[in-house]
Amino acid sequence: MKQRSILITGCSSGIGHDAAHGLSRAGWRVFATCRRQEDCDRLISEGLESFVLDYADEASIEAAVAETLRRTGGTLDAVFNNGAFACPGAVEDLPRGALREIFETNLFGVHDLTRRVIPVMRAQGHGHIVNCSSVLGFTGLKWRGAYVATKFAMEGLSDVLRLEMRDTGVRVVLIEPGPITSLIRMNSIPHFERWIDWRASARRAQYEATLLKRLYEKGGPDRWELPASAVTAVLLRALSTANPRPRYRVTTPTQVMAFLRRILPGRALDAFLDRL
Repeated sequence: MKQRSILITGCSSGIGHDAAHGLSRAGWRVFATCRRQEDCDRLISEGLESFVLDYADEASIEAAVAETLRRTGGTLDAVFNNGAFACPGAVEDLPRGALREIFETNLFGVHDLTRRVIPVMRAQGHGHIVNCSSVLGFTGLKWRGAYVATKFAMEGLSDVLRLEMRDTGVRVVLIEPGPITSLIRMNSIPHFERWIDWRASARRAQYEATLLKRLYEKGGPDRWELPASAVTAVLLRALSTANPRPRYRVTTPTQVMAFLRRILPGRALDAFLDRL
């Protein structure tokens, strides 16, 4: 049986790094991509095939797809759109440029890569497009407006694409993790410092009491946090079937939030979320 192949983005750490190694151990041929060459070099030293793919750079996406197809002889069984970043801050403090930047990576780049692999999957008659969303793809939480907006948009675009691909062999899947051990919070600090003028904000006292402590003070793992391997296990499950579920929810908070959204009126849900 021919070895199956998958292109994974955002493999420098966290979910992407674990998925790359986990699928490689499971027998997949993994193309583990990162934004920076130094991270790719590290992955190569770990025994993975790796090259640069930067969602914010169209030429980088084009080159990465071309390199993938060159190595496989023109086929690709799956893509895992995992790369993303966060820009924390109150919605009223988010400049237009901050939203433009985060959408370029978290949504537009994902869409660009997906469009480039669909013709390959159509031609071969099968393929899995797996998009890593979040519990924040269907539930909004304070201070996370920019990230929430990109993940809500990803969910909508993925849902429509899934419907449109029903007459093909291409399957579109959303994975919705809750709290997972990763560097996303630490990696969000440069974006926060670049874009959010919290000292001039009407919410300065709230920043000092909540968000700044969360960003800059070291603490233990979040309650209910799971390792990245929990996502890898779900990814493998989704890839193992020709007819995967539309959504796979990972961690107890994601399951709970989905349940609460079904049963609570809007105001009651807002009151609950306001306490988080």
